[in-house]
Amino acid sequence: MPDAFSLARRLRAGETVFSAWCSAASPLVAETIARAGYEAAILDSQHGVWDMGSLIAGIGALHHAGASPGVRVPLNDYASVSRALDCGAETIIAPMINTPADARAFAAAAKYPPLGERSWGPLRAMPLQGRTVTTDYLREANDGTLTLAMIETRTALENAAAVAATPGIDALFIGPYDLSTALSNGAAQDIDAPEVEEAIDRIGEAARKAGKIPGIYCRDAERALAMAKRGFRFLTVGSDLGLVRDGALAQLQALKR
Repeated sequence: MPDAFSLARRLRAGETVFSAWCSAASPLVAETIARAGYEAAILDSQHGVWDMGSLIAGIGALHHAGASPGVRVPLNDYASVSRALDCGAETIIAPMINTPADARAFAAAAKYPPLGERSWGPLRAMPLQGRTVTTDYLREANDGTLTLAMIETRTALENAAAVAATPGIDALFIGPYDLSTALSNGAAQDIDAPEVEEAIDRIGEAARKAGKIPGIYCRDAERALAMAKRGFRFLTVGSDLGLVRDGALAQLQALKR
């Protein structure tokens, strides 16, 4: 099992971490991917099909596989933030954080006082993270659990610096497909378009200036490596369903030779 809050320590120390991304509500698949060597994995309950029961099992499976577990919560569902943390998630990604007010609401749900208003109840988190004394967990949780605010709209882009400066926000995380949709006014999803590339650099710089972690979703390893060279330090790579599809296609192509 990973050391408690190891992902936060590594990112705060300046390391670069590549994470898996899991949409199918399969703890077994998430665990299998993690055991391949990913240091973290995000369970996507916004566009994926994870419910609370499968999240509890998935978070536990990732812990036992040695990967730091994270959850992307549904849009504006701040109640899910503290529930996921109580179940042992160590990273929370919140979509569509467009304004400082959105950022403050996210931080309030994710952080204990004085940073936020998270209520007490980490009954699953503490044993998974090897904590038996409540005050130990309480003392470590604000620094050890990470809040990633997704920047994926025109409004969020304009407010990126203010969102990054919000106490309790640990990182800016770019959703490039929604961002490209927004910047093209719904005409395209070209994540390589010049205006999208410029926006990505602006968001990364806003995070770094605020002393926060710059992160981004990447479609594949090639793009993840390119984004790491541009200063992004938390990078999610592909998805579980993409890996299954690519593996199935590769086998079929080999059979048809």
